[in-house]
Amino acid sequence: MAYHHTYRSRGNRGAGSAGAMEGAARPRPMEELYATVTARIVAELEEGRLPWVQPWDSSAVLAGLPCNASSGRAYSGINILLLWHALFEGGFSAQRWLTFKQAEALGGHVRKGERGVTVCYADRFTPKDARGGNEGVGGAAGGSSGHGASGGGDASTGGGDEVRQVAFLKRFTVFNVAQCDDLPEHLYQAAGEEQRADVVTIPEAEALIAASGARISIGAPHACYIPGADRIEMPMQSAFLEPINFFRTVLHELGHWTGHGSRLDRDQTGRFGSVSYGREELVAELCSAFTCAALGIVPTVRHADYIGCWLEVLKADNRAIFRAASQASKAADYLLAFRPGAESLPDAGDVA
Repeated sequence: MAYHHTYRSRGNRGAGSAGAMEGAARPRPMEELYATVTARIVAELEEGRLPWVQPWDSSAVLAGLPCNASSGRAYSGINILLLWHALFEGGFSAQRWLTFKQAEALGGHVRKGERGVTVCYADRFTPKDARGGNEGVGGAAGGSSGHGASGGGDASTGGGDEVRQVAFLKRFTVFNVAQCDDLPEHLYQAAGEEQRADVVTIPEAEALIAASGARISIGAPHACYIPGADRIEMPMQSAFLEPINFFRTVLHELGHWTGHGSRLDRDQTGRFGSVSYGREELVAELCSAFTCAALGIVPTVRHADYIGCWLEVLKADNRAIFRAASQASKAADYLLAFRPGAESLPDAGDVA
């Protein structure tokens, strides 16, 4: 089964709203968060807009991933979509966010009346009674922000000597630095270099592609990833109406490539047109958007043909977008680790 890709570019805008809430979520509020976020994204898809494709304007916002202004750590998973949406809805120019207390710790303050954005952090902990009276111990669930899509409640690890773990979701309210006064001046400046527009070569992207070691056959009539052969097929760059779309497309296919059993091991057994096939396409679509943004390439719609299938997936499971965004972040991190001089990427689980 090959994951095919249409390499014509189409433009879409993202829209919606983000609420503000803070603190640890009990099971009911957690379900409300899943439902609220999913409903907003479903509404946007039904109107033909993709939340991960925004009206990027290089004069105001440089392509990139949102990060915490205090720690410098990048947000991940569903939080990228939430903060990108808030970025453009608020007309902010810097992708730096922080909590009320972090603003105060930096010598500034959030202006009165400003509305924050809810971001989430998912993890697991071991209850005290499961450790024979010892204090509960937290443990990463592979979960950084937005990664706890498996939901709340008990998560037994099996029998034997293994202990039971419980999933939890914490929610925090963050504000853009533009909503704050008296912060250090450098935090207000947009980070990054000039965005890549209609260029033929992007050295950093080319180096990433080469360092990945992926088998890529150039000159095929269409773009696709073939899981059985673990091979990517791509048209010549000259076949693209806009040369930069070659890089957007190959990053989409590399998103599929990360899911191979020898790498991140995602389910890639779905037949063309099936729900599982569409689910994998959604992960690759988000991975491409996240990776493009990190490389300074404006994300665009790479596979709008699957909107109907994505709607089916999201309407059937209000946690599906959380899972897809989580898997896409892991895939993007996997690819971005191949950048020249890249160190291990920061754990974006620290949302606050």
